[in-house]
Amino acid sequence: MTGHCLCGAVTVTLDNPKSEVEICQCAMCRRWGGAFYAALTGEDFTIGGEESITAYASSDWGERAFCSHCGTNIWWHFKPTGNRSFSAGIFDNAAGLTIEKEIFVDEGADWCRLKGDHPRQTGEEAIAEAKAAGFSFD
Repeated sequence: MTGHCLCGAVTVTLDNPKSEVEICQCAMCRRWGGAFYAALTGEDFTIGGEESITAYASSDWGERAFCSHCGTNIWWHFKPTGNRSFSAGIFDNAAGLTIEKEIFVDEGADWCRLKGDHPRQTGEEAIAEAKAAGFSFD
């Protein structure tokens, strides 16, 4: 699956992308993107136009990146594992994907409530799950 930013300077190709997106409703994602973050991952990825990407360390354990020309949000990078998720909105073929789960639902804006029968975790639950898997946020 291939996607691109608004101006086309940055491209992302996902190898074997997941068939579902993960939604993050945390306050930081809302501030970053204006609503929630819809994350899409794959087994591997290729990025084109890296010289047009600006990355910002939004916390000790997270980095967000955007196109320095048009401002399109490109990825969120979880530093402890090196994993990146990509903004589902940059992929034309992602519009029909379903939701795997929502995290940080306790921080979501009232106008960002999503319908559907999928798992929903509070921030405390999402962080506890990550810590149980061995990730540290300190």
